[in-house]
Amino acid sequence: MASITKLPSGAYRVQIRRKGRYASETFLRRDDAHRWARQAETRVDQGLAPNKSSVSRLQTFGDLIDLHITDMCEIGKPPRRSKAATLTTLKRDLGKEKIGHLDRQKLIDYGKMRAEQGAGPVTLGIDIGVIKMIITHAAAVHGLDISPEPVDLARVALKRLGLIGKGTERDRRPTTDELNRLFRCFDDNDRLTLPMTRIVKFAVATAMRLDEICRVEWTDLDVDRRMLLIRDRKDPRNKTGNDQRIPLFAATGFDAWALVTEQAKELGHARGRIFPYNSRSVGTAFRRACVEVSVKDLHFHDLRHEGTSRLFEAGFAIEQVSLVTGHKDWKMLRRYTHIRPETLHRLAASRAPSPLETRAAE
Repeated sequence: MASITKLPSGAYRVQIRRKGRYASETFLRRDDAHRWARQAETRVDQGLAPNKSSVSRLQTFGDLIDLHITDMCEIGKPPRRSKAATLTTLKRDLGKEKIGHLDRQKLIDYGKMRAEQGAGPVTLGIDIGVIKMIITHAAAVHGLDISPEPVDLARVALKRLGLIGKGTERDRRPTTDELNRLFRCFDDNDRLTLPMTRIVKFAVATAMRLDEICRVEWTDLDVDRRMLLIRDRKDPRNKTGNDQRIPLFAATGFDAWALVTEQAKELGHARGRIFPYNSRSVGTAFRRACVEVSVKDLHFHDLRHEGTSRLFEAGFAIEQVSLVTGHKDWKMLRRYTHIRPETLHRLAASRAPSPLETRAAE
């Protein structure tokens, strides 16, 4: 006869003693415990050993990572590139650690090691957050008797040590001279097969991310309205299905619609992707050109910042700019925006005087 005991964690431990055999498993739900007990007793009656549950086979932190990935894939939410990269790093560095040995000191030592490797405060904060997520998932979904408390304590310690914190806000914007030097470098390179000048101008014109530029298709283009549909835009809460239509105009100094038309002529067709290039190859070509023409500390993603700032400098309101950049949090959009003070002269000159100002002048 099976005995089922509720543990302090809320999970249920089931034990069977039958025909000289003993087996024990732990489950989150009582129904699962009863089901396993019946199956185990049937196997013992048949002269077979009871099957072990998936939870009982979990020994290392790497096992917990694999379990989390499997569960997320089953519900149609597999880890995307950035999260997958974090999970790979954690499995490499902590995967062999026994679950019970992953205590506060072990996590603090891991944080120090990652900092020595060059991981910044934001990156390390993400690592610790994912570790807690993995452990919490195992405890909540599978009833594993493990507490996330050591992770919380390690986070506090790493924060006090200055290894976890907010990142430095980037305000790097390319100058007109730097962009022109890059364009000349791209255009003079006979071995370069990528239309880098066109891609860079399009990035500034639309404030799109590099992976979005290399992903949009001709079927996403609304020729009549000169609109472009960007599918699954990046979103901290829900990326899948986060589609957005943006206008292709010349508000930032580069004409997005003209660039798309030029791209169609260059390809000789309008099928598949508009920019059918590997985003990593584009990023590599951009970095090499920056080195070649001595443009320092400029990332391709800074072009998105540049396009965003130019929209503000053109006089668009924050809610209008968000329709182009896709930011749902206006506070985040403000953080990404760096307007050059000298542009205020042009805005002031173009602004029509108010009735009060007109009467004051008279």
